Amino acid sequence: MLKTDWKTLRQPDLAKSALVFSTSEKNRLIISASNAIAQSHGLHVGMRVADAKAILPNLCVQQDSEGRELKLLTAIGEWCVRYTPLVSLNLPDGLFFDCTGCTHLWGGEEAYVQEVTNRFNSKGYTVKAAIADTIGTAWAMARYSRNSVIPPGSQKAAMSNLPPTALRLDEITLEKLRKLGFRTIHSLSIIPNSSLRRRFGDQLLLRLMQAYGEIDENFKPINVPEPYQERLSSLEPIRTRVGIEIAMQELLKAMCNRLMDEGKGVRNAVFKTFRVDGKQQIVEIGTNQATCHIEHLFKLFEQKIETIRPGLGIELFVLEVTRIEDADVTQKSLWTGKTGLADNGVLELLDKLAGKVGVKAIKRYLPLERYWPERSIKATTNSKELPQTYWPTDAMRPTQLLNVPELIQVTAPIPDYPPMNFRYKDDLHVIKRADGPERIEREWWLDKGEHRDYYVVENQHGKRYWLYRSGHYGARQTQWFLHGFFA
Repeated sequence: MLKTDWKTLRQPDLAKSALVFSTSEKNRLIISASNAIAQSHGLHVGMRVADAKAILPNLCVQQDSEGRELKLLTAIGEWCVRYTPLVSLNLPDGLFFDCTGCTHLWGGEEAYVQEVTNRFNSKGYTVKAAIADTIGTAWAMARYSRNSVIPPGSQKAAMSNLPPTALRLDEITLEKLRKLGFRTIHSLSIIPNSSLRRRFGDQLLLRLMQAYGEIDENFKPINVPEPYQERLSSLEPIRTRVGIEIAMQELLKAMCNRLMDEGKGVRNAVFKTFRVDGKQQIVEIGTNQATCHIEHLFKLFEQKIETIRPGLGIELFVLEVTRIEDADVTQKSLWTGKTGLADNGVLELLDKLAGKVGVKAIKRYLPLERYWPERSIKATTNSKELPQTYWPTDAMRPTQLLNVPELIQVTAPIPDYPPMNFRYKDDLHVIKRADGPERIEREWWLDKGEHRDYYVVENQHGKRYWLYRSGHYGARQTQWFLHGFFA
């Protein structure tokens, strides 16, 4: 009924109509889902739509689409993270919760089941829920029993009077059981395992042992929680900025205290809010160095708090650290002589700027031992990475280097003399001062071509440029290029 409930929420006028979804199979339309009204008239999954319309001429038929159950269940499962961080899909219409350590937040297991059921019912979904030690027992009790909470260790007794269909068996095995007169699971459990395996195969025995807890069943959560995650739920929905800031500070305090004990620090963190209407909002920050400075991290998040819209209220806050690094434990001193990236104040300023203009707008480069200027730099995001070499100090290099040199028109006298003027973007630059040439040979082991003769020139307005001539003067392929700008 998952798909029919979803459709009814989108079109409330269908609530009093018999509704089915149809899909094509072997050149005929069959029912893939039906609501309670259609089921009360005997319409079921797998039935031909033509036969269903013969029974109910006014039947409402909706075209089904491939993968709709997966899409719906995934969205609902992500919404259910407010009840537990571990939610797994059970297609076509179920969810598994690993609620270990979560039920006490709602006053116990009975209250937990009641809260989940009431919340889904209030949103228009018809659900049944049960808690047990094993996945198999919980699945069976939710569908074939009125008991919602099974005491620990009593799953065998709880399932004894249930039908074999509660074991999630295939239709062929169920048909064999019906023909042989097995009406309850208890009648199966008293038969030796070797006889069950010989007569019905391994699946029946596997499902029995999984339900009883004798064999573990694989649990695959849709969202694997980050190893460094802190959660904070609120009894009353939070609607104010002050409330959001308090929650953020509490989560940062708990996370940073944990990281400090482990000698780690935050490089990237995500703050998530879950609203009562099911909406999820995400705020992300990054730092230039691993840090556990609570005030600094809070200021980075504070710049983006205004993007969070509480709506009807936020009921769950989650802080995840998606990237950590070893953090240096620094001791405060009365005076500091550190400069550049060794100064924490500079790094914290860069973090604040990144929060406003974006992380990609701030770049750091290190020198590489390469001849070609555009290949002699290396981008890095690690503020602690040290250069393996150094740029030459005996030659001037521009403040801004173009990724691709731009072709220009130049008037130049005899060989090895600097140009007299050049035209760039329709502007004529008259050269008043020039220095050069500096010859840079091409990296012949990578590509073929001419060398470059670079000049530092200054135009009539005092602006300086880095120009070069490709190849020898007077050669047929000689061209001039603009490669950089000086401050």
